[in-house]
Amino acid sequence: MRRLRKVKIVATLGPSSSTPEMVTRLFHAGADVFRINMSHTSHERMRELIGSIRAIEKDVGRPIGILVDLQGPKLRLGRFTDGAVMLEKGQSFTLDSDPTPGDKTRVHLPHPEILEALEPGHHLLLDDGKVRLVARSSTPTQTVTEVIVGGRLSDRKGVSLPDTMIKTSAMTEKDHADLQAALEVGCEWIALSFVQRPEDIVEAKDIIQGRAAVMTKIEKPQAMTRLTEIIDLSDALMVARGDLGVEMPIEKVPGMQKQMTRACRRAGKPVIIATQMLESMITQPMPTRAETSDVATAVFEGADAIMLSAESAAGAYPTEAVAMMDSIARSVESDPYYRGIIDAQRAEPEATGADAISAAARQVAETLDLAAIICWTSGGTTARRAARERPKTPIIALTPNVDTSRRLTLVWGVHSILAPDAHDLDDMVNRACAFAHDEGFALDGDRVIISAGVPLRVPGATNMLRIATIQGGFES
Repeated sequence: MRRLRKVKIVATLGPSSSTPEMVTRLFHAGADVFRINMSHTSHERMRELIGSIRAIEKDVGRPIGILVDLQGPKLRLGRFTDGAVMLEKGQSFTLDSDPTPGDKTRVHLPHPEILEALEPGHHLLLDDGKVRLVARSSTPTQTVTEVIVGGRLSDRKGVSLPDTMIKTSAMTEKDHADLQAALEVGCEWIALSFVQRPEDIVEAKDIIQGRAAVMTKIEKPQAMTRLTEIIDLSDALMVARGDLGVEMPIEKVPGMQKQMTRACRRAGKPVIIATQMLESMITQPMPTRAETSDVATAVFEGADAIMLSAESAAGAYPTEAVAMMDSIARSVESDPYYRGIIDAQRAEPEATGADAISAAARQVAETLDLAAIICWTSGGTTARRAARERPKTPIIALTPNVDTSRRLTLVWGVHSILAPDAHDLDDMVNRACAFAHDEGFALDGDRVIISAGVPLRVPGATNMLRIATIQGGFES
């Protein structure tokens, strides 16, 4: 099965898409990767969903990626005596370590790490930013604030801290348990929530030990200040616009999205654009014009993937939402302006053999109008560097590693195939030609370009290009 678009689609599974039949429908509608949100999923349910995906993968004969999204720390207020209070602009309001139910003047904040980190001038956003406070004085046991934006505040509402670096880990006890369960059952991608600093990624990687790829969700302004380091340590990035838009001025989020997309393209790391892409399709069978433009912008920018959250997890039209996203993406990629925009954003290749080979493969393929760029890859690096070039020519990745084939389902333009390793150079070329022919990328008489590493089976040693002409599915 060959997708007729370069950008990939991530669909979140949930109550509306939990049966094997619905997961199958979402895959055929266009989903390349399935996201399991551990904020709403038990370990038992996660295992059931992964089992369904693996069964579908076997039935369709194509690799399918799985992204397990860890919840991360949820910072919440305590409770109020009457369940809720009304805060007025300009009044004083205290957050403290006293567990007694609160009133209009104070409330318990059951997170000592926040009280220790808050400083005068730091802002606090409560209930997704509906109520806003600024700290006026702070000790390790209480913070006195001034209400900047008032409103109704009820029990257990969320707390966001755009100015405060919390010293505790981004992974909670629940995250540790969820991560171990996900690694035991097998998944390709682990998403880390509320990352503030590179050390948060190192902590997760020390646990994962290469058993899954790490995707960092950018939801905190603090992460933007160390974006280059975070990208270097991450295997992929998710632009989580929802929480990011709560903790920083919402008008800055589009610019941040472009910044992160282009930074990931330069680094050759996959980037997903997420949150509210087709939000109205939770309840309506068609998106708004603005949502359609939002999806199109991400595709024009060259993002590796675009994601559906509640639209596919809990909405009334999950299949239609995936199909609509697929339709928008294919329309953008056939737009006469698309190629010019993509090419204008291409970064110069880095001074490495793999990058030079990948840039040369794109140039040769486009100059000679070749049918496909075929990459033999063990860990996926060769294919990711080829995708970094954003070529017009289709990319086929051949790998003997099932985990690599599944991880590459997230990468722009890559059609990944699980294939036994080649015996020698002739076998490598012949089987590359056969796969291009059998998968519908090339006809007899077409030419393809093959990149690989010689000697064979040495990861990260991409150093060879070979042009081959296909005859009867094999090189002539």
